[in-house]
Amino acid sequence: MRVLVTGGAGFIGSAVCRHLADDPANVVVNLDKLTYAGNLASLRSIENRQNYKHVKADICDEARVLQILQQERIEAVMHLAAESHVDRSIDGPAAFIQTNVVGTYHLLSAALTHWRLLPDESQARFRFHHVSTDEVFGDLPLDGGVFTEETPYAPSSPYSASKAASDHLVRAWGGTYGLPVVLSNCSNNYGPFHFPEKLIPLIILNALDEKPLPVYGKGENVRDWLHVEDHARALAAVLARGTVGESYNIGGDAERTNLQVVEAICDILDAVRPRRGGDSHRDLIAFVTDRPGHDRRYAIDASKTRRELGWAPRESFESGLERTVDWFLQNEWWWRPIREGAYSGERLGDLDKGAA
Repeated sequence: MRVLVTGGAGFIGSAVCRHLADDPANVVVNLDKLTYAGNLASLRSIENRQNYKHVKADICDEARVLQILQQERIEAVMHLAAESHVDRSIDGPAAFIQTNVVGTYHLLSAALTHWRLLPDESQARFRFHHVSTDEVFGDLPLDGGVFTEETPYAPSSPYSASKAASDHLVRAWGGTYGLPVVLSNCSNNYGPFHFPEKLIPLIILNALDEKPLPVYGKGENVRDWLHVEDHARALAAVLARGTVGESYNIGGDAERTNLQVVEAICDILDAVRPRRGGDSHRDLIAFVTDRPGHDRRYAIDASKTRRELGWAPRESFESGLERTVDWFLQNEWWWRPIREGAYSGERLGDLDKGAA
């Protein structure tokens, strides 16, 4: 297919672009305006391929988006462009409303115009796949429950509220105008090319620099962790085989408290990159003041995605985390300029957030 990936220079978006471009039958057009979280270095492995290109543009520029859809003869849209950092949304929610809500509206409007002008056969093939988060469902008790596709929306941060609004817009464009939409909601992602202010890379890199490893509150909040390459495979399955109008939950079946995640990273580093003097990296853990509206627990029931689309994660949390730590140890060329340049590493990270 000829696929437009919005936000393709971001963490999850770049994984999707790499995955799709590995199939020479696909043509991948990456639309990304390159904000602080967009990094074309994440796409170095495919940047010279004939079936991949990057176009710098803003999803809020409806006319430009429509022009790209038509010029590139796009047959599917995978919408990942979003502001995604919860802490940033608390400090400055306006950018989240602009990108996640207004931007999604303009993208939907452009896609609808493009779809209506397609021949009948191409109209039937076209898909608008909106990629969202489990945070739209609010949170769960620490002692039980899971999010299903039928869980009522109850967002608790400006970020999750903006994503919930975009989900509703996508469903409305499907129900009102007939645009063939599919949706997916994922749990916390981790893996290669993860922006350094997110929990797992922040802990890895702070530990390498012998800096404190910040953990909100007592570290009891629980997240379900999903390796980004497993997520990319799932998204491709939703696009190819998902039923129009349906949503699909995607999770790694790997619930861990924030403290367990940090301690697991410390233990891996103790084995492969011991501290000078022999002390454990766990000694660097520092508990910090909790953030407002901090969701207690997320847990995804991905049985529908497994059953209907034949997808299952290939990485366990243990294998995926070991691979991730090793990637950051081996790829300083990618993260060092970010850490020391536009992002100094001094800002408190999003201490339980995986997606970007």
